[in-house]
Amino acid sequence: MASQDQVTVVVDVMGGDEPPQVVLDGIAAALAADPALTILAAGPADLVAPFCNEYERALPLIAEQAIGMGDDPIEAVMRKRKSSIVLGCRAVKKGRAQGFFSAGSTGAIVAAATAYVTPEKVLGSDGKRRPIRPCITSALPNRAGGLTVFCDMGGSPDVEPEDMVRFAQMGSAYATAVLGIEHPRVGLLSNGTEEHKGSAFTKRCYPLMAERVPGFAGNCEGGDLTSGNVDVVVCDGFTGNVALKATEGAAKLLLGEMKTTLLGSLKGKIAALLIKDALHGIKDKLSGDARGGAILLGLHGVVLIGHGATSVEAVKNGALATAQAVRAGLVQRVASSMPNVVG
Repeated sequence: MASQDQVTVVVDVMGGDEPPQVVLDGIAAALAADPALTILAAGPADLVAPFCNEYERALPLIAEQAIGMGDDPIEAVMRKRKSSIVLGCRAVKKGRAQGFFSAGSTGAIVAAATAYVTPEKVLGSDGKRRPIRPCITSALPNRAGGLTVFCDMGGSPDVEPEDMVRFAQMGSAYATAVLGIEHPRVGLLSNGTEEHKGSAFTKRCYPLMAERVPGFAGNCEGGDLTSGNVDVVVCDGFTGNVALKATEGAAKLLLGEMKTTLLGSLKGKIAALLIKDALHGIKDKLSGDARGGAILLGLHGVVLIGHGATSVEAVKNGALATAQAVRAGLVQRVASSMPNVVG
């Protein structure tokens, strides 16, 4: 698909911690930035209908229910069939849109996407078709000046070695399709780089990944999430979510300490004024707003999950990143990266 081909994506107006108007403003910014983009705004009629009347390429997707951050994800998806998350995923399934972006409940988005957008299936050795486990994937800034793909970040806490192999294959496809890395180097997250290091689980994963994952570079450590030594870091969703939040916490601590130090004296305040633009650049780079969100790989459509504490810029970039993934043929490239996929 060419870079300016027409793409339709759904944006969840009710997703995130901020008021719906923030999401609507982000949709408007995305439409202004991409003239080949159409957006289905999913939310209550009194919010989305007047907004869509103002924009030629905005269409209302009326959803009178919303899933809150405190709702039980699976129960909410089953009970709130007319919620913005469920209707957004169903629109992708029905072909009304090619992608869905929401900054709402991660658990609910994963549950709805798995139920309605549906995972790819692989043919087992017994001849049966089985759905794969989707994985949450994003790209983190690294010290080499590029981005490191990280998967799984929390989609599947309990997995088998076969799932880890597919996470690696899907993560590599993402690195190539979205980031333009032709031959990604893939690392297995462990407690040391030596082959004999790791838990019983990672030791079971290592030989399978070495055999079936192109570009497998062996074990890597937590520091390699940001070192640039590998292009893709793979782990189970439980470990990935803990590692991600630890990394985010360290970044917040560093920024907070810098602010305290600089504003603690007159000299520091003068220095802060001189490097204000640079500090804002560092904050923006670490916030993730520029990347739009994390993508749920392994589905029949593009699903992007934004951060709950979203902003106009984050919504704009989330919608644009969803369209970019569609145009890059990410779904097809991810499917072709895994042997035995049968749809």
